Amino acid sequence: MKEEMGSILGRVDVGRVLHNEPMARHTTWRIGGPADVLVLPTAEDQIHRLMALIAEHHWPWMVMGRGSNLLVRDGGIRGVVIKLADNWSAMEIDGTVLVAQSGRLIVSAANVAIRRGLAGLEFATGIPGSVGGAVRMNAGAHGGEIRHVLKWADLVFPDGTPRRVTGEEMGFGYRSSRVAEWGALVVRAAFQLSPGDPEALIRRAKTWTRRRRQTQPLSQASAGSVFQNPANHFAARLIEEAGLKGTRVGGAQISPIHANFIVNLGGATARDVLELICLAQEEVYRKFAIRLTPEVKIVGEDVETGG
Repeated sequence: MKEEMGSILGRVDVGRVLHNEPMARHTTWRIGGPADVLVLPTAEDQIHRLMALIAEHHWPWMVMGRGSNLLVRDGGIRGVVIKLADNWSAMEIDGTVLVAQSGRLIVSAANVAIRRGLAGLEFATGIPGSVGGAVRMNAGAHGGEIRHVLKWADLVFPDGTPRRVTGEEMGFGYRSSRVAEWGALVVRAAFQLSPGDPEALIRRAKTWTRRRRQTQPLSQASAGSVFQNPANHFAARLIEEAGLKGTRVGGAQISPIHANFIVNLGGATARDVLELICLAQEEVYRKFAIRLTPEVKIVGEDVETGG
């Protein structure tokens, strides 16, 4: 399959194509084995063309943005990885509507909105992922969520068909939307904002930034929060009360600063991280009878089993 993909994609304009690309270069955890093929489109017709080829040949595929919420197993990823990051990050503002391509950093979009005196996205100034990832998972912080401001999103469905979907059609839930259910790819998103006082918005965002610097290991490689917060609980508090704060496996560690972060101390493998994830789940369930659900997306194959 790898040879077939390489041969076909080499003859078609789908953007830059990288073969056997180490995913550690593309994730904020700096972890991950090689993808068979990683494609970086720079035009919308390239995205449509690529999705149609994937459907025609039944290749496995996934899309990624900045790799900030992604754990790639050490055996890597079979099939096609579509990366929409700096190669797909244009943005424009029309009145109070901000439209951004899906590879744009959501924090960048939020900061531009704040400087323009547009309120509604300031909660996202601490979210490290892309616009597409934020829409897909209904990212949120400080009481705000994407669902509160999303006007519409342009999607490409698995057969290459484009469709504009309204915020009401997205079926948003806690850290979820129907994008995953549809198997679709987010191309761009429009956010309905409202006029605000730039100075007040900047002060609010700076307050949250100071708090994050004090309470999160921002200087270390991580994927942000590892687990969703269970109903009426905080995952970090449960992990800490289970006595796991600072626990280390290989090059990975449950952060001594924030227990819902697992950091790469240097040379960590996906197996190290997965062992800590399982340990946290087991110990929290043993002590509190609460099941922790990973917020990070875990993909790829294990080195030994190949599956």
